[in-house]
Amino acid sequence: MKIKVCGLRDKNNLKDLSVLPLDYMGFIFYSKSARFVGDDFDAEIMKMIPSQIRKVGVFVNETVPRVLELANKYQLDVVQLHGDESPKMCKTIQDSGFEVFKAFQLNEDFQFEQLDKYHKTCDHFLFDTKSAAYGGSGKKFNWQILEKYKGETDFFLSGGIGMEDVEAVKAFQHPQLYGLDVNSGFEESPAVKNVVLVKEFLKSVRKTKMSKQKYAVNDRGYYGQFGGAFIPEMLRANVDELRENYLKIINSDQFQKDYKRLLDNYVGRPTPLTKVESLSKRYGANIYLKREDLTHTGAHKINNTIGQILIAKYMGKTRIIAETGAGQHGVATATVCALFGLECVVYMGALDVERQAPNVARMKMLGAKVVPAISGNKTLKDATNEAIRDWIANPHSFYLIGSVVGPHPYPDMVTRLQSVISKEIREQLTLETGNPNPDYVIACVGGGSNAAGAFYHYLDEEKVKLVAVEASGMGVESGETAATITLGNIGFIHGSKTMLMQDEDGQITEPYSISAGLDYPGVGPLHAHLAESERAEFLSVTDQEALDAAKTLALSEGIIPALESAHALAALEKIKFKKEDVVVLNLSGRGDKDMETYMKHFN
Repeated sequence: MKIKVCGLRDKNNLKDLSVLPLDYMGFIFYSKSARFVGDDFDAEIMKMIPSQIRKVGVFVNETVPRVLELANKYQLDVVQLHGDESPKMCKTIQDSGFEVFKAFQLNEDFQFEQLDKYHKTCDHFLFDTKSAAYGGSGKKFNWQILEKYKGETDFFLSGGIGMEDVEAVKAFQHPQLYGLDVNSGFEESPAVKNVVLVKEFLKSVRKTKMSKQKYAVNDRGYYGQFGGAFIPEMLRANVDELRENYLKIINSDQFQKDYKRLLDNYVGRPTPLTKVESLSKRYGANIYLKREDLTHTGAHKINNTIGQILIAKYMGKTRIIAETGAGQHGVATATVCALFGLECVVYMGALDVERQAPNVARMKMLGAKVVPAISGNKTLKDATNEAIRDWIANPHSFYLIGSVVGPHPYPDMVTRLQSVISKEIREQLTLETGNPNPDYVIACVGGGSNAAGAFYHYLDEEKVKLVAVEASGMGVESGETAATITLGNIGFIHGSKTMLMQDEDGQITEPYSISAGLDYPGVGPLHAHLAESERAEFLSVTDQEALDAAKTLALSEGIIPALESAHALAALEKIKFKKEDVVVLNLSGRGDKDMETYMKHFN
């Protein structure tokens, strides 16, 4: 269901509305309307509207030259014709490169046959209430009239729609219903909308039964309202090249053959699904660990780097750039670059270089150049900034991102490559229990690649509870934390719209976690969508809780987890399980790299 908010002009109101998951914003260029933008409307205001929200200009019986002049001046995406415009005029504007909406005013006597000549000249219709003026009456018409409409063109439903119509909207069914046009029903004054009411309306009308399709990235790179590609123009060609090729490559028979061979014979897949008896007894449930710690390089990161290095190879790239926090992605990238004989440059926060010395040594032994990032908090965010700068300066390179973050197509590409985790869980649980679906899947989340992989094949299984565990550091309210979903707001980071920690001025705040892989100030857009839609439950775990969980696993099961994975383990203390529950926890990595930290705290 597309949502268009029309009749806007106030700069501050536009700014507040722009953060909402709207599809269209409408501006009225008709001087007799109370919502007329005015002759001196500042074209610069349009630049504050995010690119994923399409800008609509509404015209009434205006000349074609004037319509095109204003459409170009205000950089409109859509021209809405709300008067008595002919099909020929619609086609002329459409041929000029604009999407065309044609509005019609309906009452009981409306003859739908008159629309036949418009089908080939308009992208969408808009059905409004018949009034003496050209729309803006604030009154609803009888929607049952639309039962007579059998045309092929999709339409927007308009005419006095307000909060009181939410249930009626949900109940209204028509095969050509494309979206809703809202205006006067949400106004505080002419051309000023109540942002809180609009937000509530959006959430209410879009709250439908979840399905996997709801979580699949759309063709513009969005999960719900999150995602996209907010990048400088200097990166556009690089990102577009990848976007145009990644699905063709991944879906090719050759890629699938090469990828499976490497996963089986090099990475060491499938990884075991281990039932941990001591933890099962301790927490009163049937607890299984998905053993990503047993892959070559010791973490799930290799699933993604093996896939991306193949994509880079097929695209003819010979130099690889990467960023890393805990070092596992850096090691995995250096590993596959050594395997394929490619130059490898890894950016790592200077603080992380110190606390993850074993992984730095591994990267260097594998032939990678490790470049410390000395800006900001000297952690993962800063390493990512440096990697992006390198990519701008060296567009012939391939940027191998390690998590489900960054501009589209990275979140989708990394999720697809990590989805082998949940694919194997389903197969292994079927053999173990006769049922592919557990009651819970638990995974830690920084950027969120291991969680995305563990959740992927369960997104449509509503009975499977998805639990994502963030790092709260010294405590959620301490100021030393990385609990993004708990504390964050909608914003933009590293080319993506998502949830992130920021101050009142919108400046990104520095995260903190004892775990180098979780101290990222944002989350991937898929996880932001899972949180907003309440498909996944997000918990947070402190440093001390993670350390205690790691020690418990080591002493009871003989497995030393990575500090990142220890956060997921600590969540077991926060959930009340039933005796028959089947719980799968993604053990994303092994603890070798964290031994210095463990020994420092345990001693």
